[in-house]
Amino acid sequence: MVFLHEGLGCIKLWRGFPAALCERLQWRGLIYSRFAYGASTPRPHGEPFPADYLEREARAVLPALLEALGIERPWLLGHSDGGSIALIAAASKTANAGENAAAAPPRYAGIITIAPHYCVEEICLAGIARARAAYEQGELRRQLAKYHLDVDSAFYGWCNTWLDPERRGWNIAPLLPAIPCPILAIQGKQDEYATLDQIEAIKRHAPHAELLAIDNCGHSPHLAHTAAVIDSIAAFIESGK
Repeated sequence: MVFLHEGLGCIKLWRGFPAALCERLQWRGLIYSRFAYGASTPRPHGEPFPADYLEREARAVLPALLEALGIERPWLLGHSDGGSIALIAAASKTANAGENAAAAPPRYAGIITIAPHYCVEEICLAGIARARAAYEQGELRRQLAKYHLDVDSAFYGWCNTWLDPERRGWNIAPLLPAIPCPILAIQGKQDEYATLDQIEAIKRHAPHAELLAIDNCGHSPHLAHTAAVIDSIAAFIESGK
């Protein structure tokens, strides 16, 4: 299982969830902090995230990392931005080219996507604007500084990209029908960054997807309802869907 963290996440912010899930499944797990996050190399000061940073991560960085580590056909589990990366990655063409590409097995064995984004919603922008105020006027910067080598690089790279007016039209719905592998999409019913349309759209465009909406739950179901999420993921994988 390869774990893909959220827009302000890193290895440490997964807490004990990956270990608990992998122990339940008796699988190995790979967790890494993306460029500019956690203890990974920060971006140069003043360098913004590219507008297509999710697509670049899904189509170039992730496959290169897995190839370098010799990992073939893993499951992907992504949260928030990481959930979108997982969807984009799974929709991308297999690494096998040529006449047999269509018959080749999918690059990824399956997708677990938690609180993903397929489009930009006003509720998401409002949540990010609140986070910016908390970062600049409250305690959020101090709290995040414990987890990121360059906290400003991580925070403003994420925040400024999502709040850029040019991003309003971002939408990966056209990619979703191309996902050939099993999909489990999970979201909290009280997600402060999204409506349930974010996972319902996955089902509309990829009918084989399974959905799980969790009550009394915000943007991080895997942390707020760890046992229930692990049970649901294990049941999904074991069902062979």
